[in-house]
Amino acid sequence: MRRFSAVTAGRTSHEGVAELWPGRGTGEIREDRKGVVGMVRRWLWVVVLVVCGLLFGAVWWVLRETGNPNLVPALILLGSAVIPLTFVTFVAGQRVGFGVGAGTVGTVVLVGGVVGVVLAGLVEYDTVRGLGALPMVGVGLIEEAAKLTAPVAVLLVLVVLRRRRAPADGLLLGVAAGAGFAVLETMGYALVVLVESSGSLDALDDVLLMRGAMSPAAHMAWTGITAAALWAAAGRGWKGWSWLWFVGGFAVAVALHATWDSANSTWVYVVLGAVSLGILLTATILFHPRTGRARRPVQPTFAVGPA
Repeated sequence: MRRFSAVTAGRTSHEGVAELWPGRGTGEIREDRKGVVGMVRRWLWVVVLVVCGLLFGAVWWVLRETGNPNLVPALILLGSAVIPLTFVTFVAGQRVGFGVGAGTVGTVVLVGGVVGVVLAGLVEYDTVRGLGALPMVGVGLIEEAAKLTAPVAVLLVLVVLRRRRAPADGLLLGVAAGAGFAVLETMGYALVVLVESSGSLDALDDVLLMRGAMSPAAHMAWTGITAAALWAAAGRGWKGWSWLWFVGGFAVAVALHATWDSANSTWVYVVLGAVSLGILLTATILFHPRTGRARRPVQPTFAVGPA
């Protein structure tokens, strides 16, 4: 024990490990740890999908077997949340170098979703009451603006604190806000369908499956595009023509949203979903902080090995 203490005394944990593991420097050890953490982050979405899917399947099976109506809220919640949470985890796990933590993302999912649904519902109600009707463009405009509430709040905090404002962070937070909105909206539609169908579980399953599967290509993609464009403009200090990033991104999101709401064909939804995800992917590549930059090799800071 004394010998071990003498060997590692006055050294960091990395140096101690390097001493006991010949041929491995602290730089290499750090890279190994980063590699493991990165791999876990990249594949965490699979864990989320499997675990949430199993929970949903268990509730669905028990509800079918017992007919216990007390399980309906759990079924609606899980069915609405499986795909959105999986997609948020997938985006967060990409090697983009996000600067926002899991706590911030989770808060935006919850708070952003609730605030977005409340604001959109209130404004849409007042507009319909005042005008007698609300065109689909109006719905898209209101909902896309409402979903930006949480990302804008985070952006303002970062501006006040003079922290880093990367477009990639805006994209992730936009996807998170869209996920929260999609979950709550799907729950609402599921409840309405359940009531109108006199408690038909088949009708409920159809709504949860369709809206859940389409959510990444709809609300989540649209808000991700808009928030990324907003943060890109803010990151440039709104100088020159940078504000066109936001105007263009917001206009595209509203147009996609309005077209989606006006469509009545599965094939149209598939095409719009592909376009939405394609634009989101393009934004991810365009706003990648390391796009076009080669990574510099990491040199070990400490190494002990055979001479």
